[in-house]
Order: sequence, then C-alpha cells, then structure tokens
Amino acid sequence: MEKRGIKIAAQNRKAYHDYFVEERYEAGIELAGTEVKSIRGGRVNLKDSYCVAKDGELFALSMHISPYEQGNIFNKDPDRPKRLLMHKREIRKLHDLQKQDGYALIPLSLYFKDSRVKVELGLCKGKKNYDKRDAIAKRDAKREMDRAMREKNR
Repeated sequence: MEKRGIKIAAQNRKAYHDYFVEERYEAGIELAGTEVKSIRGGRVNLKDSYCVAKDGELFALSMHISPYEQGNIFNKDPDRPKRLLMHKREIRKLHDLQKQDGYALIPLSLYFKDSRVKVELGLCKGKKNYDKRDAIAKRDAKREMDRAMREKNR
C-alpha cells in the first residue's frame, strides 16, 4: 500500500473555540482549476464557513477562496457555494442530524490528499459563553502546570 501524502492548506481554528466537535467526516470538493491553484498558494479562508444539505446535495457556504492572480477570465466568484462530494447515504444522515436542535456542519480543515482537495467536516454543537470561558481557564491552568514542571526540572 502506498503512503498517502497529506498537506494541510487551511484550518478553521475558530470552529474549535465556538463549537464542540462531535463527529468528523471527510468530503471531496468540486472546484475550478484556478481555485485549486489558489488553495495551493494558501489563499483560502474558512473562518465563517458552514455547510448546508439541500435537495440531496451538500454545499459549503462563505468559504472564501481568493481569485488566482494569473487566472484572468477563468477565475470564479470567491464566495460562491462549493458543492461537497459525499455518498448519498452520508448526506442524508448529515441532513437529518443537522435538523436536530443546536447541530451545525462546519468545515474544520482543507487539505490535499495525494493530489485531491478534501474537506474535513465536523458535526458540531454550539458552545455557550460559559463553556468558552471554562475551556480558556482549563487551557491556562494546563499552561501554568507545564511551565511549573519545566521550571522544576531545570
């Protein structure tokens, strides 16, 4: 079996701050050639993007892929809805889960798997403000403990 080369092009760090990620899925994405070149250059923003399932298809909305500089007439609209490629059964399952209260489908990262562009989707539940504060407090406490251990080991 050959080794798969995975190169991360973009991550959505804000998603981990705003949501609890319950499940992860991998999906292909339908792109134009100039969009792939822009992604290779790292000119993609996932910050406020989300996914919706409608009519048996899955779309990523507000995923901003900047126009390719040498692309001229072949460039697409940077904010157009991008169709995600998954099996019909998976899309139906995600659509049903998304209808439940508080669940959202959020793109977590965009990466190259061999030469194909893939999207890692997270089935997420929104965090409340007190959850965010709690997560920050835990992270700070862990950082302090690690710092104290380093000082002690010197």
